[in-house]
Amino acid sequence: MYATVTLNRDEMERRRLEAAEELQKGMTQARVARKFGVSRTTASRWCRTLEGQGLDRLRKRKAPGRPSRLSASQMEVVREIFSAGPRSLGMEVDRWTTARLAHAIEMRFGIRYDPDHVGRLMHRLGLRSKRIAAPVAPADPPCEVYAAPAVAIEMQM
Repeated sequence: MYATVTLNRDEMERRRLEAAEELQKGMTQARVARKFGVSRTTASRWCRTLEGQGLDRLRKRKAPGRPSRLSASQMEVVREIFSAGPRSLGMEVDRWTTARLAHAIEMRFGIRYDPDHVGRLMHRLGLRSKRIAAPVAPADPPCEVYAAPAVAIEMQM
């Protein structure tokens, strides 16, 4: 498996262009894949693109999808709000939920997000932590245990 490294769009473009340079110098796709920490399929796709459409096609393009309604500076404020905790906003709880943070964003910026999308924003900002499950109490025995009767039983032979 490959190490999971998160690169921004500029870093990904730089990696593709450096890989293209190595491919043009004659390095094999397998070697490029190892050197840049990508799969051989990705190196092959870069090679095909380079040969068929040229170096410019490996450059970054405008990202698809709708642009964020929060600016980069507003996202930093969301991070600060999250760090301060819900009590800082007058809530009577200590833990954020996506619904609570969505409400805080709406109150602060006037931008309404669905709680599901706020979960994605939290993930993108690195605010979601793995919940540690509480230890599970042992289950009750499936049947009751009774004490043996104190009466002696005579055995007949």
